[in-house]
Amino acid sequence: MTKYTNSKHKWLHKIFIEKTNNFFVQFFRYFFVGGLAFLVDFAALALFTEVCHFHYIISNTISFTLGLLVNYFISVLWVFNNSNVKNRKLEFVLFAIIGIIGLGINDLALWIFTHGYGIFYLLSKVLAAMVSYLWNFLARKYFLFNNKKNE
Repeated sequence: MTKYTNSKHKWLHKIFIEKTNNFFVQFFRYFFVGGLAFLVDFAALALFTEVCHFHYIISNTISFTLGLLVNYFISVLWVFNNSNVKNRKLEFVLFAIIGIIGLGINDLALWIFTHGYGIFYLLSKVLAAMVSYLWNFLARKYFLFNNKKNE
């Protein structure tokens, strides 16, 4: 690996490449991972609702699960590198439990925005994702990938 002499390149390398436990770098990376997972989730929600004619809450539950899988695999490879759990299967189960709570938050927010306020379900999904995003990141960071050592 090439050593960078330019501090700008070192900073980019630290932000995008190096393994880190830095809260802000992980939050930044999780934003991208969450964005990709959200795109999968959002597209699947529209597909299951519009093409398969599932109720939007059923579609949301399925699509959220697909997004959860994308989120897990990229998160353990790029965002969080120090799991509190050494068994990958157990780690995934705990990751999924946090995601299921996030799904409950997401489904409830989606229902409130759509049913309660009459907002179109895809716009409600964007709002619901904002509500559940912080829960998912903070819970995973502190309960599952918490390393006391800060960089």
